[in-house]
Amino acid sequence: MLSETQITQYHEDGFVIADYRLSDTTLFAIRQAHSRFITRFPQFNDYCPGLLPYELGFLQFARDDIILDMVAQLIGNDIALWNSSFFAKPARTGTRTPWHQDGKYWHMRPLATCTVWMAIDDSTLENGCLQVIRGSHREQRLRQHETNDNPGLALNLELPATEFDPSRRVDLVMEAGQISLHDVYLVHGSQPNRSAFPRRGMTLRFMPTTSHYDRDIEARENAKSPDTPTPPLPLFLMRGVDRSNRNDFS
Repeated sequence: MLSETQITQYHEDGFVIADYRLSDTTLFAIRQAHSRFITRFPQFNDYCPGLLPYELGFLQFARDDIILDMVAQLIGNDIALWNSSFFAKPARTGTRTPWHQDGKYWHMRPLATCTVWMAIDDSTLENGCLQVIRGSHREQRLRQHETNDNPGLALNLELPATEFDPSRRVDLVMEAGQISLHDVYLVHGSQPNRSAFPRRGMTLRFMPTTSHYDRDIEARENAKSPDTPTPPLPLFLMRGVDRSNRNDFS
């Protein structure tokens, strides 16, 4: 569980590194599952924006009661899992994730999510650890992103430096098994991996069920990229009830 100090840090800074660690057994299982996944879907060797439409086996890692307890401390007891993604960053070729806010891409309304970021390998400055801008979530607004379709980027929307204070950057250096939690409006990104070691990070995206995952927004966004369609994301009620009465749970 998160301490009162950690809960306060999450709300003030937009992120927190928990004391809890994934077990060696869980780390091994995730690594093995990811290796099998990449064998089947090599196009996701570097970054997969949504695991669950392709492989529901990853759902087991979201059912960790301690992780759900911590998420409940931050967003309440009625919790839905709407996505899980994988930032693999292979050794020497892992792409850069530009500065962005997650909410710019997401389809629930009201916009709300606590992301659990799990270090599957040691995450260091050399291999492209997660970087965050402390306190950048506080206004609870989406900033003006710019499209950047240059190669070598995991995402194509980027915040210019004028949209945040780079002096407030925090490098989340973590050992394999550690987890962080961050707010939907937090500005964050990561550098490319030019090291000899992979930097695999898996995310679990939890929203309070007072929000509704809007399939109309999802369909409109997918229609903008007909050549690279994204399967509809399955939605799972993890705890409590659907407070919005509008979510279509699997």
